[in-house]
Amino acid sequence: MAVTKLEINSRSPFAQGQPFGDTGGYEQIDGTVYFAVDPGHPANEPIADLKLATRDASGMVTFSSDFRILQPTDPSKGNRSVFFDILNRGKAPALRNFNNAPEVAPDAPMDPGNGFLMRYGYTVVWCGWQCDVPDLPGVMRINVPDAVTAEGPISGEVVVTFHPNTPTQVQYLSDRSHRPYPANKLEDWDSVLTVQEHEDAPEEIIPREQWAFARIEGDRVAPDARHIYMAAGFVPGKVYQVNYTTTGAPIVGLGMLATRDMMSFLRHGSTEQDNPCAGYVDRAHSFGVSQSGRFLRHFLYLGMNEDESGRTVFDGLIPHVGGGKRGEFNHRFAQPSSQASRSPNSLFPFSDTDQTDPETGRTDGLMRRLAAKGKVPKVMYINTPSEYWGGHGSLLHTDLTAARDLDLLDSVRIYMVGGAQHANGSLPLTDFDPGDDIRTQQLFNCLDYRAVLRAALVNLDRWAKTGQEAPPSRYPRLSDGTAVTPGDASASFRAIPGVNPPVPLRRFTRLDFGPDPGVPTNVPPVVGNPYPSLVSAVDSDG
Repeated sequence: MAVTKLEINSRSPFAQGQPFGDTGGYEQIDGTVYFAVDPGHPANEPIADLKLATRDASGMVTFSSDFRILQPTDPSKGNRSVFFDILNRGKAPALRNFNNAPEVAPDAPMDPGNGFLMRYGYTVVWCGWQCDVPDLPGVMRINVPDAVTAEGPISGEVVVTFHPNTPTQVQYLSDRSHRPYPANKLEDWDSVLTVQEHEDAPEEIIPREQWAFARIEGDRVAPDARHIYMAAGFVPGKVYQVNYTTTGAPIVGLGMLATRDMMSFLRHGSTEQDNPCAGYVDRAHSFGVSQSGRFLRHFLYLGMNEDESGRTVFDGLIPHVGGGKRGEFNHRFAQPSSQASRSPNSLFPFSDTDQTDPETGRTDGLMRRLAAKGKVPKVMYINTPSEYWGGHGSLLHTDLTAARDLDLLDSVRIYMVGGAQHANGSLPLTDFDPGDDIRTQQLFNCLDYRAVLRAALVNLDRWAKTGQEAPPSRYPRLSDGTAVTPGDASASFRAIPGVNPPVPLRRFTRLDFGPDPGVPTNVPPVVGNPYPSLVSAVDSDG
């Protein structure tokens, strides 16, 4: 078993000992979990650069993660199901999405909200999987080794994409204040900065003498390998990419193994191994939202639902608002927080079943590895129209020419929450997002779709426990005319006074990073032809 030690740092009553119906009170367990994996084991083969990690005396690659468990104080009163919540940028989204809990600071006591997960008896688990999260109190992370060669640390090219929402002269070289890859040479004249009017527009190179690796410190410009500075300023709404050389390649894909092996340990580890869940787990499900929903899609693609002993890890998954994308979760110099379109976020395949790309001739499917092993879990993909307009959503269930609907696997459901936005809606109505400091053309959507998530989990657990099938899929289809092109849907929106859809419409293109996407050699990638995109049809009211 890949978990070598579960170190418990604290145990305390959750929510000050508040009882949750028949389940009673809950206990919060915090600590560090230590792993050792065999870089030569076939189950670990998909992890990029794993064989370049430093090994211990036994030939294993070691790493560690923060973890948290919420478990019934009397485990016998639980429902024998683990709800494994995939952290989103080091933060725990489950209580907000299932318990209607308010958002709190990562280091503040967790708010139980309406207690849904506890009243149903779930053991809730979090485990750090992202190595570059900001160094903030309460944010959970994984600590991983770097890939190295006989010559030492690895150097290579990295591309950082940013879209400023307000005028600024300085940009941190990461997404959302995550740990950046520092530039090797501040005066590297081979580094390139480009600007685009939008993500699909031609790239214009900004002359090297107009920008620098630097930040503003008081009244002076100070050289800094983790910032980029341009005296003329970065313009809101435009897309910038800086391509430069860095050194130090953390093995980002170990986050996949941490997720797999932590869950496997909780299912199969013994009390003698300090497993607090020993003897109380029959089923395990995982949930991810947005970034972490894409993480689960990548988890499936890499075949991670089988541990080193050949055992099933998760019975069911709910990748929520992940669209058809994956992420920067398993390649050299990956940036897991990045949402850039021209990145490994947007690589083929998109559907569970095998398809052949008519442009490249490549055949693949998201579930190919797991189907070959007989380890395909039950999956509920839940999306909103946002993931269809901006996240490859239709490619989950249509072919690569947008000519026909695909048949889904028997163990898969796809649900689209009509009329919803990417993030859960709320009141009062507003057109301002303080998180991104932007004002929108229309008011933000107020639809609260969390009841859908609760129903999905209840149906998923019942499906896994009793075999009672989940409700049939509901999503836009070509066969009944509910899936249309973005251009057709935009025409309907333009007929509504005061509504002006963006121009041009977003596209996602084929990207060539080289023969091994885990170790990209085309940086930035070679851009090919776009994939087709479909969205839901709308009526005269939009």
